[in-house]
Amino acid sequence: MNEVLQLLTDHRSIRSYTDEPVSDEQLDLIIQAAQAAPTSINGQQFTVIAVKDKERKKKISELAGGQPWIDQAPVFLLFCADFNRAKIALEEYNDTPLEITNGLESVLVGAVDVGIALGTATAAAESMGLGTVPIGAVRGKPDELIELLKLPKYVFPVSGLVIGHPADRSAKKPRLPQAAVLHHETYQEEDLRTHIEAYDKQMSEYMKKRTDGQETRNWSQGITSYYKQIYYPHIREMLEKQGFKTDK
Repeated sequence: MNEVLQLLTDHRSIRSYTDEPVSDEQLDLIIQAAQAAPTSINGQQFTVIAVKDKERKKKISELAGGQPWIDQAPVFLLFCADFNRAKIALEEYNDTPLEITNGLESVLVGAVDVGIALGTATAAAESMGLGTVPIGAVRGKPDELIELLKLPKYVFPVSGLVIGHPADRSAKKPRLPQAAVLHHETYQEEDLRTHIEAYDKQMSEYMKKRTDGQETRNWSQGITSYYKQIYYPHIREMLEKQGFKTDK
C-alpha cells in the first residue's frame, strides 16, 4: 500500500484540537488541492468560506447545534454550492438567463461538487498532519448562517469542515464490509442483511470499548435516530430563498 492509500484508509474524525494555528500556507495548499478536484462540466460549482475569527466561529458552533470543536479549532471551512459565478458568466457576459437553478439537477450538481472538493480538502489537510471533522449541521439553521456569512442568492451551505492540530488521535471507526458497498455488475441485495448484522455487532463492540462500557449503540440504531424523521425539514424553503427551484 502506497503513502496516499495509507493516508486515505487511516482517516478518522478529530474532535479535540490544540491551540496551534493552521498557517496561511497550509490553508492555501488545502484550497489548491480542492480546486484541482474534478467538477461537473468544469463549472466549479463550489465556494469555500474560511472562518478564523473567534466570535464568528463561536456563533457557527451555536448554529450547528453546539459543537465545541468548531469553536476550538483554529479554522472552520464552510463548503457551499455556488451558481452565483455561473449566473454572472451567463447573464453579464453572454446575455443568457440562468436556467439550471430552476430544477433539482442544480442542487445535485452543486452538492456533488462540494462533496468531491471537501473530500479532497480533507485528504490534503491530513497529509500535513492536521485533523479534520466534517459538519453537516451547518444546514440546521441555514438562514442564520447565510446571513452571518453574507452568502448571496444562488449560493447555499452544504457542509462545514473543521481543521486544526489534533490534541489526540481518536480511534479509527469501523466501516461496513466492502461486500456491502462494492457490487459487481449489478446491485447485490441478497446478502445485505447479513452484512449489516455483522457490522452492527462490530460497531456495538467499538462503542462499548470507546465509552468504557457506557454505550453499546450499533450502526442501525445510530442511523435510526436520524432517519426516523426529516431532521432538516426547512431545506426546501432555504433553497427557494437562495434562488433554487426543486419542482422540476
